[in-house]
Amino acid sequence: MATERKHLQLRELGKTGLKLSCVGFGASPLGNVFGRVSEEDAIASVREAFHLGINFFDTSPYYGGTLSEIVLGKALQALRVPRNEFIVSTKCGRYSDGFDFSAERVIRSIDESLGRLKLDYVDILQCHDIEFGSLDQIVNETIPALQKLKEAGKIRFIGITGLPLEVFTYVLDRVPPGSVDVILSYCHYSINDSTLEDLLPYLKSKGVGVISASPLAMGILTESGPPEWHPASSELKVQENVAAAVELATFGKDKEMLQDVEAILEPVKNQTWPSGIQQS
Repeated sequence: MATERKHLQLRELGKTGLKLSCVGFGASPLGNVFGRVSEEDAIASVREAFHLGINFFDTSPYYGGTLSEIVLGKALQALRVPRNEFIVSTKCGRYSDGFDFSAERVIRSIDESLGRLKLDYVDILQCHDIEFGSLDQIVNETIPALQKLKEAGKIRFIGITGLPLEVFTYVLDRVPPGSVDVILSYCHYSINDSTLEDLLPYLKSKGVGVISASPLAMGILTESGPPEWHPASSELKVQENVAAAVELATFGKDKEMLQDVEAILEPVKNQTWPSGIQQS
């Protein structure tokens, strides 16, 4: 007998109309990025995530040299549910052999990704780690190419990702309003670094949705510590993160504990991450 699917809190993503589960499934482990994951376990983890209420799955051709996309495609197909019940984001511009944000490459990239994912379209296509390319190329060549893909129905929304927060303002101040629907920021909205909060009013004024990735700061906030690479299994991370989200929604924050932890981290809070921004 089929068990009833659980429901996580859904949140609207900017002006896209998409409603994403408050916890998403980062599919880089399916590309063996953190150690080998069998295809059977990978498919089981996606099925378990979906059963727990996760409807957002994020991948990239860079993860595992396209393996993440391939395995995620098989796993989503194995769910045997209508396409509108899950939201898929993939990326372009970063590959196992380097970075290429040219219009020709990103247009070819989405066709390759759709084939691996076994999908007719992706909900979000994001320029991957734009600080390693030319930001002016992103503005003048890459984003216009993605807009053509949007018009062709191969993608629904356009995003950009990066570590330094200033890359987002650089691009968003130079593209026509509405050209970028989503940004993905990582390691800047967690207990040791909350600098993304300062940017939120600006992003809201631009009508841009925000996806916050790596809330555990690449492992710094875990008992195991940061990589060499990340030791936790993908199955364990799915269940613990969902449980934490449900507990937060039910009981709220433990303010006293939060204050104690913030006091411990105060000497290193909001330290600047190294970056490699190119603007021409």
